[in-house]
Amino acid sequence: MTGSFTLAYVPGVTPGKWARVWQERLPETSLTLVQVTAAEAAGKVRSGEADAALLRLPGDREGLHAIPLYTETTVVVFPKDHEFAAADELSLQDLKEHVLWQPLDDTLEWDEPPGQPPVERPETTADAIEIVAAGVGLLVVPQSLARLHHRKDLKYVPLSDAPQSRVALSFPNCDENPELVEHMIGIVRGRTVNSTRGPQQEPARKQQQQQRRNPAPRQQKQPARRAKPRRGR
Repeated sequence: MTGSFTLAYVPGVTPGKWARVWQERLPETSLTLVQVTAAEAAGKVRSGEADAALLRLPGDREGLHAIPLYTETTVVVFPKDHEFAAADELSLQDLKEHVLWQPLDDTLEWDEPPGQPPVERPETTADAIEIVAAGVGLLVVPQSLARLHHRKDLKYVPLSDAPQSRVALSFPNCDENPELVEHMIGIVRGRTVNSTRGPQQEPARKQQQQQRRNPAPRQQKQPARRAKPRRGR
């Protein structure tokens, strides 16, 4: 199968393992990976600039279908010399007296953000990381974003009772998905090439098509040979 497929993905999500499977199964179909911001991801798919996107839920899903893939652990980020430095896990109650920086690109769905509200919300997670590193307040994010923005002067631990985000494959909501979208769905869901619903590798597909066009000749059955009766002595 020839053609191309563009997969957008948000920061912290690592599509490399799925890209490798794509290259193995569809070597003749180029896959382009494009990193986008959380705010851009859904719009890229709706506009057709991307065929699908790996993004976080909850979020903008108008006109899109989403297949949740996994749930991320939520963590709280703080300086290494903070009073929480010895903690292995924290709760929302622990954050009550602390300033919590909630960036504008936050993907966590809060009923009411914990802690003390900041004077002004930072625009991005990267901006919030810089503020926390300066010793002002805390940040709550999915663990993958804490890893992405890792610094030697910061630490993060799980936040036990915080909302969580889910990473999902999102694509246009239509009655019948294009074949390449179905291939990507099969890959991220972990379907094997032998799965009845999963995509097959191109060589295997071509071989089956060739066999259907040129079926092997059926062998004619030879009539059974009758055993000769033995003569008595």
